[in-house]
Amino acid sequence: MKKRDVTAFQKIVYAHYAKEGRDLPWRHTQNPYHILVSEVMLQQTQVDRVIPKYTLFLKTFRTARALARAPLSRVLGLWQGLGYNRRGKFLHEAANMITKEYRGTFPKTPELIERLPGVGHYTARAISAFAYNTPEVFIETNIRTVFLHHFFKNKSNISDTEVLTYIEETLDKKQPRIWYWGLMDYGSYLKKEIGNQNRRSAHYTTQSKFEGSNRQIRGLIIKTILSEKSITAAVIARKIRKPIALVRTVAETLVREGLITKVGNKYIC
Repeated sequence: MKKRDVTAFQKIVYAHYAKEGRDLPWRHTQNPYHILVSEVMLQQTQVDRVIPKYTLFLKTFRTARALARAPLSRVLGLWQGLGYNRRGKFLHEAANMITKEYRGTFPKTPELIERLPGVGHYTARAISAFAYNTPEVFIETNIRTVFLHHFFKNKSNISDTEVLTYIEETLDKKQPRIWYWGLMDYGSYLKKEIGNQNRRSAHYTTQSKFEGSNRQIRGLIIKTILSEKSITAAVIARKIRKPIALVRTVAETLVREGLITKVGNKYIC
């Protein structure tokens, strides 16, 4: 891209951010642990649902060490309402790794951050950019929306590899933290104004129906166990009004994943 085209694009993004930029709690910190919590919570969950949980979570577990010391049941109890309980378990495991393997010091490079449980390529680089202001190149749904809209008009089946080339070329290396905030807010705005451009991505998939899905049943089982402390599959089935065979199958999967424990014929968390 020509320098003037990069400058023009950056002006569009920054102009929108100056006028419509969102005031989000995790943008008021450079604490990498706090940013890790926000990034994990924001995976597949709307911002409005995350804000109160993020605030409560960090009030309860102020440091990675405090989170590591807490029992998983308490973490999952606080996680209720966010969905995808495995994220809460991964965050708990990440806190343990930071505390024990990294001796309480949050890792400084994306490669080391990516070793944390539940942290992938995107999340590691987002944490690095937002906590340390490093000019990492990464993509997520709102960022992808911006680039598909501006640089891939009337095209479909576009790979992230193609998009990442433009992200790298237009990256504001002096202030990547603010640049990515601007891209994300602009992408969120574009989704509302012109629809979901991600449908033109080669990586686009529709989310499966939640009602009646295993995701819903997993959440109901964990919520019930947290409420009852110790409970049989038969009682769970009665409480959530699902077939006992299905409850047993899903519960055993949760046991294998380490989200719940089975003692005798009862499940505990």
